[in-house]
Amino acid sequence: MAMRISDVVRSRDMRPADEAADLQAGPPIVEADDFSVFYGSTEAVCGVTLGIPAGKVTAVIGPSGCGKSTFLRAINRMNDLIPSCRTTGKLMLEGQDLYEPGLDVVTLRRTVGMVFQKPNPFPKSVFDNVAYGPRIHGSHSRQELSEVVEGSLRRAALWEEVKDRLSDNALSLSGGQQQRLCIARALAVDPDIVLMDEPASALDPRSTARIEDLIGELRGHYTIIIVTHNMQQAARVSDMTAFLYEGRLVECGPTARLFTKPREQETEDYITGRFG
Repeated sequence: MAMRISDVVRSRDMRPADEAADLQAGPPIVEADDFSVFYGSTEAVCGVTLGIPAGKVTAVIGPSGCGKSTFLRAINRMNDLIPSCRTTGKLMLEGQDLYEPGLDVVTLRRTVGMVFQKPNPFPKSVFDNVAYGPRIHGSHSRQELSEVVEGSLRRAALWEEVKDRLSDNALSLSGGQQQRLCIARALAVDPDIVLMDEPASALDPRSTARIEDLIGELRGHYTIIIVTHNMQQAARVSDMTAFLYEGRLVECGPTARLFTKPREQETEDYITGRFG
């Protein structure tokens, strides 16, 4: 049975559509210009042109296989790990082409953190998980690391739950705690952007709610780009939404407008459950 658009968005205090200008104020921090990603001869992302505003939460939605995760991983060059992958067009971070020759990918991944679909803590202590990135980047003072670990765990809303368990193996934490630990690990290197690839899809409803609350708390401090299949989640957490279908960008705009007054029939069909 197809859903009404109001069923998708009823759980969120939606912003009025006339706030679009405020949401898009200033130059985008990430900008795609006719950007495509190929796996061999297969075009997974097809000529996407899109601007992502700084300090906001942008959701990328669409059915499985539409190129959402491929586009997300392109932003911190994770697709470089796939030998057959190549790109065309431009993908820029604050005006710098992310695929220009000689770009320091290590520095890029410090600026652009990533949280994956399934929690992936290292088989180390809670403390060492969060301290891993700062150590890689040259921080070795125990006091400095302790401050970074505590601050990151507080930002990830996990400190009160683990402050007496910092020496415990991170794998002893619950699934929801492990995912928040991975978010703390991403925040520990002070990124500008946090990419989240279905960060709650493997979690129970209570843990999912904690992750969504955390995204709300991080809004404004970081630019967050979240891939999600869950349209209710996109409506709850995001300021902007981009809809991809078969690798194409069908529509992008303020979440309130896109979910209540989509401009494209494909968008309306998808968010009301007629396909996908």
